[in-house]
Amino acid sequence: MNQPTTTESERPVSGAPVPGQAWLMLALATIGFAVNFWAWALLSPLGPRFKDSLDLSSFQQSLLVAVPVVVGSLGRIPVGALTDRFGGRVMFPIVSAATIVPVLYLGVAGHSSLAALLVGGFFLGIGGTAFAVGVPFVNAWFPPARRGMAIGVFGAGMGGTAISALTTVKLVDAHSMSTPFLITAAVLAVYAVAAALLLRDASGRTVPTEPLGRRLAATARLGITWQASALYAVAFGGYVAFSVYLPTYLKTGYGLTQADAANRMAGFVLLAVAMRPVGGWLSDRIGPVRVLAASLTVVAAGAVVQSFTPSLAPVGTVAFLAMAGALGAGSGATFALVALLTPANKVGSVTGVVGAAGGLGGFVPPLVMGSLYGEYGSYAVGLVLLAVVAAAALGYTLTGVRAAVQSGDRAPRVGRGRHHGAHTTV
Repeated sequence: MNQPTTTESERPVSGAPVPGQAWLMLALATIGFAVNFWAWALLSPLGPRFKDSLDLSSFQQSLLVAVPVVVGSLGRIPVGALTDRFGGRVMFPIVSAATIVPVLYLGVAGHSSLAALLVGGFFLGIGGTAFAVGVPFVNAWFPPARRGMAIGVFGAGMGGTAISALTTVKLVDAHSMSTPFLITAAVLAVYAVAAALLLRDASGRTVPTEPLGRRLAATARLGITWQASALYAVAFGGYVAFSVYLPTYLKTGYGLTQADAANRMAGFVLLAVAMRPVGGWLSDRIGPVRVLAASLTVVAAGAVVQSFTPSLAPVGTVAFLAMAGALGAGSGATFALVALLTPANKVGSVTGVVGAAGGLGGFVPPLVMGSLYGEYGSYAVGLVLLAVVAAAALGYTLTGVRAAVQSGDRAPRVGRGRHHGAHTTV
């Protein structure tokens, strides 16, 4: 049955009042996302230290910090589908508790060799799957006109990587290698218990009944799955790549100390985090296509500028901060697009695939940058490649994605009937 179509500019920007419980659930989910991302990012700030202490090559160092990214990304696909089935109330405590195991292993015994670090990093990827739990959980609590903002606020939990950047090296220097891992494990345990006691799934949540394999196959047939995956691979993938590799880049390319490089990376992360809910909020008002187009333009321009390796103050700093803000806003806009076009009972499954694409988008660049620097002694080619990819994503946004939004290829609105998979949110 054909549905009425609307253009981006006709999207409603207001709706029914959101109850206080929805805001509480959003806050708890955001905290859970931040705590799990804190754990997920523990190895990145220590990459330069492990390179020196274990005599790693540039590629090995890049591999070390990238392994949790790729595992956490691919793990989002089954975790997102499981969240559709069992809900965030079940999945948040499970993911948080499971992440404690690799965190303790890395802190107590798993940091003495590259092989041990790779094993620990592999299972540390579990923390990265929390994103695929939170998006469908939050989405079900908010009406369509508020979902871009709500998911953007939840996405700010990616600032957990900033906690890791600001504290990990300092804690190791002041105490021991085990200290940041033990603290993070304790926080994860507290959150897992709190989530089990306090989280509630939205009363109108649509629970799918099909087998997991069939649901994933149906997800693969949705256009929004691949449109959002391509965009998120650039937007969030760029953020992840910089958040894990920027300390190495600044230390190698500009001669900064490990602590200074980690602090600057934290500034990059915090700006991206702050801009993610802004991107979602703007998308609720002017449409995600416009926000994505502006964001990708800034990323392409910033990458071109930085490819010339300008002085860090002020040109390099401005270029990096501009890219940070744009990548954060673009990430928020991508999931506003997901909320706009995805059927309600498939949000978790779509989020899993899109989240995986974003994480994989962050896995490849550190390996490429490390390899190119090892070959040419320069990061310029890698940054030019980023500019080219951002420009290609911009072109796709202005053509294919805009056409999908304007044609009405979207999820059913609330109130259009149960036979279309719609559900009532509170």
